[in-house]
Amino acid sequence: MEPYEGKAQILWLETADSTNHVLRERMARLDNLSVIAAREQTAGRGQGTHTWFSTPGENLTFSILYRFGAVGTLAASDALLITQVTTLALRDYLLGHGVQARIKWPNDIWVEDRKICGILIENILEGGLVRESIVGIGLNVNETGWPAELPNPVSLRELTGRRYSPEEELLALHKEIRRRFGMLASPDGRKSLQEEFGKYMFRLREAPQ
Repeated sequence: MEPYEGKAQILWLETADSTNHVLRERMARLDNLSVIAAREQTAGRGQGTHTWFSTPGENLTFSILYRFGAVGTLAASDALLITQVTTLALRDYLLGHGVQARIKWPNDIWVEDRKICGILIENILEGGLVRESIVGIGLNVNETGWPAELPNPVSLRELTGRRYSPEEELLALHKEIRRRFGMLASPDGRKSLQEEFGKYMFRLREAPQ
């Protein structure tokens, strides 16, 4: 499957309250798969009332815009495909660094029993269809100074012993997202996304001890 080709932009900000918020404000001027990334995020959100911890400049905190016209319509009832595209792209990216990851339902990425990435999805609906999605991603790249209250975090640096350039890693991850997004253009691609997601997904009660 060829990656989706478009005019996506990647815009880095020194600081932002929430990249999802900034992207929503600018989305009318952005092309599909454009990214707003921040070196420091002051009000990053996780699931529910949780916040996302990240030392400024050390990790990836960004949001990406999905528009579905170029790959066909997406019914609101099929919105799980958005999670499947995103989580499988992250798994592909980590595998490229030699890291085997799994998807914790609904949209966290774990390596063994530790969390390396969280995802926050905001869908914009129109007439029973998902018109656009804003997908916020927090990926632990170089982090080592964890707050004591975080129970099970891990970073790519801790797993591989290497330090990474967040800018270069975002380019590599964006390539994987484009490829997975392109799979939405065909029924076979969508079926493959669903099957792979089922293979690599687990619920917390099944997490390794």
